[in-house]
Amino acid sequence: MGIQYKLLQKEKNTNARLGEIHTNYGTYETPMFMPVGTQATVKSLTPEEIKSMNCGIILANTYHLWLRPGPTVIEKAGGLHAFMHYDGPILTDSGGFQVFSLAKKKEKDIVEEGVHFKSHIDGRDLFLTPEKSIQIQNQLDSDIAMSFDECPPASASYEYLKQSVERTLRWAARGKKAHQNPRQALFGIVQGGAYEDLRKYSAIETVKMNFDGYSIGGVANDGESKEDMYKAIAYSIPYLPEDKVRYLMGIGDPLDIIEGVILGVDIFDCVLPTRIARHGQAFTRDGKINFHNAKYKEDFTPLEEDCDCYTCQNYTKAYLRHLVMTGEMLGSRLLSIHNIRFLVKLTEELREAIRKNQLLAYKEQFLARYQMPKK
Repeated sequence: MGIQYKLLQKEKNTNARLGEIHTNYGTYETPMFMPVGTQATVKSLTPEEIKSMNCGIILANTYHLWLRPGPTVIEKAGGLHAFMHYDGPILTDSGGFQVFSLAKKKEKDIVEEGVHFKSHIDGRDLFLTPEKSIQIQNQLDSDIAMSFDECPPASASYEYLKQSVERTLRWAARGKKAHQNPRQALFGIVQGGAYEDLRKYSAIETVKMNFDGYSIGGVANDGESKEDMYKAIAYSIPYLPEDKVRYLMGIGDPLDIIEGVILGVDIFDCVLPTRIARHGQAFTRDGKINFHNAKYKEDFTPLEEDCDCYTCQNYTKAYLRHLVMTGEMLGSRLLSIHNIRFLVKLTEELREAIRKNQLLAYKEQFLARYQMPKK
């Protein structure tokens, strides 16, 4: 089955949508935030903890799982769900972003067939093609597989981006032809930088291939401005079908999620909530806070008073700071729980605002508090 999308309601004042994704593991409402479990684990957290935060789809990464432990091992285990003991839907990235971000420029070579590069683990020569990426994802048996695309840097010229879009389209067609797992949906990826004509062309041509869903790629690159990110979304959305999922790849900042929903995006993913947790940072309604700050040393209040997560229900800022300052792994675990729940709860509230046609009012209220000076 893979997935099916049902549009429930369009918000009257924006392009926002309330929808349902029907998966092999149940039905989930959108907009949705998806935690990232790159190595078949959301860092430091158990599947039961992920479920307790009301998460739906989670991500795993084709590139990393290809290198360790290898798709054959996971296939023998019964697929990714059995291997990692997660009985919810899983999306696998194609590995394209990692190929282009982890490999050094002099160590990779983009050719029509695929990409030559060196492993970030041991330096050995690797070659990834659209067919190979899809084959690995078929073996992983995720619920949603992603097409293999080129991820050009934000600084790429118009001419390079134009050639890159054409290459991504050819790779998408090859990957779709290679796809052999009937339980697995396959998404196409729209590229084109911040250029309206390239985004339009990429979207129209990708939709012609009739994928199960569509992703807006190339918006989480280093050096890209917020303005360019929002342009890329706005230029792509009008040409994506209303009866398919719209996925913004690699975005997890609360303000970007709100803006993406307003522009018409359904699902988001990002490593941000667990990454900042490992650095002693947490999302709050009043903005991001850093537990290295000495002012929390004797603060015996919860991380966030109105948060329903396990961390906020049981621990104080003083204790969390102590864990962070002593390098205890429980600190990053507890902050990860809060940060993921924060973003999941944000999308729950965005869904409610869409139901009430009050999304712009919600944004205004959120920004008024989120951008307040930190106490």
